Amino acid sequence: MSSAERTRRAGSLTLDRGLRVLRVLAEHPDGLSVTRLAAEIGTHRAGIYRLLGPLLDQRLVIRAEDRYLLGLGLIELASSVRPRLQEVAAPELRRLADDLGATTALTVRDGDEAVVAAVGEPRRADVHITYRAGMRHALDQAASGIAILAALPSRRGERDAIRRARSRGWALSTGELLPGATGVGVPIVVAGREPETSLSAVWLGKRDPEPIAQEVLRSAARIAAALT
Repeated sequence: MSSAERTRRAGSLTLDRGLRVLRVLAEHPDGLSVTRLAAEIGTHRAGIYRLLGPLLDQRLVIRAEDRYLLGLGLIELASSVRPRLQEVAAPELRRLADDLGATTALTVRDGDEAVVAAVGEPRRADVHITYRAGMRHALDQAASGIAILAALPSRRGERDAIRRARSRGWALSTGELLPGATGVGVPIVVAGREPETSLSAVWLGKRDPEPIAQEVLRSAARIAAALT
């Protein structure tokens, strides 16, 4: 192996470990000590200090006493991800949440996971579900993820819920992320692009999902039209 190849491999390994530090800290919102980080990553404390240096410089990580937490630099980076999509979706999320008295969410596919990219909360509902942006769950779980998969070609072994969603144009789930919660999800389909985003509404209690789904469908269509 040449010197240049060894350098590239070492750089790739360092980048991988740095990304793993961010992933581990994301799973521990209260932060971790260097000793705990070293145990989680599977390396020594000196190696963790070397990884933390650039992350601290870029404000991706901050230090609070003896613990390290994710920093505001990540929020700045996240705000640049799909900025047009979030710009278009934000007013629809707010309007839809108020009209339905339900929590609304914009969800994006990330491999085999679904990630909540933005949330709308109703301002006049007595009780509603609280989501946080960045929440992840399996892509085939909950109406938001099911809706994305339903917009794609069928796959062997897929859930019946995905097939039903593909047939009627919207997904329905109950109690999959939160006991007692019901959600409907609709894919946001933009011409010429593979579907990877959904719009959903989630509520507590018994309600007819059909009229809610129709409202979500109309909002999703407006978002798609604005992105075309």
